[in-house]
Amino acid sequence: MSKIVFTVSELNQATQRILEGAFPAILVEGEVSNFVKPVSGHLYFSLKDPKAQIRCAMFRLQANRLPFEPKNGLMIQVKAKVSLYPDRGDYQLIVESMEMAGDGFLRKAYEALVKKLTEEGLFLEQWKKPIPLFPKHIGIITSPTGAAIRDILSVLKRRFPLIPITLYPTKVQGVDAMPEIVRALSMANRQGIADVLILTRGGGSLEDLWPFNEELLARAIFESQIPIITGIGHEIDFTIADFVADCRAPTPSAAAELVTPHQSTLQSQISIIQTRLITEMNKCLQHQTQRVDWLLRHLRHPDQQLQNHLQRLKALQIRLVSTVNQCLKEKNLSLKNALRTLDAVSPLATLNRGYAILSAENDKIIRSIVEVKAGDNLQVRLKDGVIKVKSIA
Repeated sequence: MSKIVFTVSELNQATQRILEGAFPAILVEGEVSNFVKPVSGHLYFSLKDPKAQIRCAMFRLQANRLPFEPKNGLMIQVKAKVSLYPDRGDYQLIVESMEMAGDGFLRKAYEALVKKLTEEGLFLEQWKKPIPLFPKHIGIITSPTGAAIRDILSVLKRRFPLIPITLYPTKVQGVDAMPEIVRALSMANRQGIADVLILTRGGGSLEDLWPFNEELLARAIFESQIPIITGIGHEIDFTIADFVADCRAPTPSAAAELVTPHQSTLQSQISIIQTRLITEMNKCLQHQTQRVDWLLRHLRHPDQQLQNHLQRLKALQIRLVSTVNQCLKEKNLSLKNALRTLDAVSPLATLNRGYAILSAENDKIIRSIVEVKAGDNLQVRLKDGVIKVKSIA
């Protein structure tokens, strides 16, 4: 029987083929240690548990897709292929993807709920209520013993110490937290004393923040009549409560700053408004002063006004008398002309020339002999009188 001799590289390559063929992509969970990220962008680290460890490599293309930055001490779950690095004979995992250990189920539930509520429109900007610029009363929903409430109270005391505050104490972690937060929201809306609410807690893992990712709380925030600012966790933490709320702050302290004006800012704004008001009042006074001066220049004494009206009345009277006299002269002349014309055609003018007018007793003018019979009483009009006669014809 012939003896087979391998070189080191042949043995490593054969082992690599065996490992890669025997193990398809598998899931491995452990704690990150010896983490290194060189300029190439690849990731090199070890996964360990209390009894063993294994080297891991994740190439830059896959590493760039990670939603978080791995670090020593972090518990993760990786999807990887078992392999061997032939040059050194190191047994290792080639990591394709990773997520924080224990977060897999929660993250899937988180993504599913985000998709559902997005399709329902709960995150739309049109539903966001405006945050009051100068709130009259602030409600805070958080743990009374956590760091978040201390940070918020410190900021409020520094920025606007006179504003009243109501604390609605709740748990912010664990299975009982979400129902308590929902009850606190309901109570704040029933009381109606706060015109803005801060929903807040400090940082933590996805599991720690999970009460703020549940559907019942999301709908309670959406239905709140009081605008809500969230300040949950750290700047990189995003919960479903943040998406539904009317405003998201990256931290509890930032939420307190967003909801309150700073005293110095208010004083500066008041000073600006005061300056503008004084300027506008001075402009108004100058305008009114100019108007009074103009009125004084054009204002006349009542005696002077009466004299002016009297003079005008006299002038009108003279014009009226002159017009009436002229009208009378013209009418008199017209009348004389009419009399002369009438006199020219009057039968009386004919009488002046020796003619007479014969008429019956009823003043009917006799124009023909056939109109008279014997014994008729007639009258003859001369220029200076009337003669009564009797017909004999």
